[in-house]
Amino acid sequence: MTTEDDGDNMTPFEAVTMFFHEVADDIGIDDQTREALSGTYREIRVQIPLRRDDGSVRTLYGYRVQHNGARGPYKGGVRYHPHADLDEVRALAALMTWKTAIVELPFGGAKGGVQVDPGELSEGEKERLTRRYMTQVSYIIGAHRDIMAPDMNTNAQTMAWMMDAYGQRGGHTPAIVTGKPVPLGGSLGRDAATGRGAVIVMNEAVRDMGRQPEDLTVAIQGFGNVGSWAARLAANEGYRVVAVSDVNGGIFEHRGLNVPDVMSHARESGSVVDYPNCDVLTNEDLLELDVDILMPCALGGVITKANADRIAAKLIIEGANHPVTPVADRILDERGVTVVPDILANAGGVTVSYFEWTQNIQQFHWEEDRVNSELAKRMTRAYQEVRDHSRMHDTDLRHAGFAIAVDRVATAAHLRGYV
Repeated sequence: MTTEDDGDNMTPFEAVTMFFHEVADDIGIDDQTREALSGTYREIRVQIPLRRDDGSVRTLYGYRVQHNGARGPYKGGVRYHPHADLDEVRALAALMTWKTAIVELPFGGAKGGVQVDPGELSEGEKERLTRRYMTQVSYIIGAHRDIMAPDMNTNAQTMAWMMDAYGQRGGHTPAIVTGKPVPLGGSLGRDAATGRGAVIVMNEAVRDMGRQPEDLTVAIQGFGNVGSWAARLAANEGYRVVAVSDVNGGIFEHRGLNVPDVMSHARESGSVVDYPNCDVLTNEDLLELDVDILMPCALGGVITKANADRIAAKLIIEGANHPVTPVADRILDERGVTVVPDILANAGGVTVSYFEWTQNIQQFHWEEDRVNSELAKRMTRAYQEVRDHSRMHDTDLRHAGFAIAVDRVATAAHLRGYV
């Protein structure tokens, strides 16, 4: 039995696997299926010699982990971050398996990463790094094998370089990556998709609480792609966004922030910090603000045993991957805090990536209204399925989401004869 002290010090992959095993116990997964689904199918580590602008060579290491492909080709982003080690990438690959299952996408789970601080690299160095990484892993990548996408510190331009690098060997294959620039086959609505999906499920949760957006305050940790879009769309829905933060710190205004103006300030200055007429606070302070809704949209593991008792929000929407540790998850549940888990709350990005992939395969372009409408249908249906399972089995939303996802993947694995 895992103690609370041990649980809060789990590696990311151990934490994700713990949630899996808890659900496997409850839904009666047999031992051989449990063994197959709890591990990873393939892991590769590649060496990336990077020629710097000054002519020197720096040796970096990258990873691609394919967790499970029972339900379709592997799908998952690529992140550039100093902490993108093998264990972190394993955890994210597993989360992608459950995430794609929970929103009924015909994909399995994968993830990639390069251990590097991209802030130390020039644009030319990032391009050389990206092309070399894609070349190194390309033999396990394919439009019907493993499809990449942007993640932390990668973006549409990164995907354009990847598509081009792969195309130099495999021919023009836009479906090899999603999250591309629209002129290269990217989908309208993809940039906003993860933040939009989070706000869609937030609306559903608020409706279940019998509340109205206009009556609720929101704090958002992280003001990158996910957090900034979540802030903008939440404000458009009528929520009072009172606090946002980025890696440099945060700002608070109890009357509500002018989100478009904050976004303009962040674009010009590089940070939300120093936005005028606001209180300054740390990322840690933001998590403990007296607000109705908290959206952690930055790094994993930010809500732990150390601060879970001080979280004032009664609804948490996990825009980031695994932002709540297992021990903190139990504390929040005991305190009556509703947590909409990452495998549901941030599934909007991979859902619109699926739409992009299908558009590339069919060579047929969707209008943005159709993208957003189809996203809303998928996210709403997934939320309702998780909520109904939670109510039927008297469990929290994370447990319910994992139960649905694990059952779907196990069913596919049995039908294919994997186990």
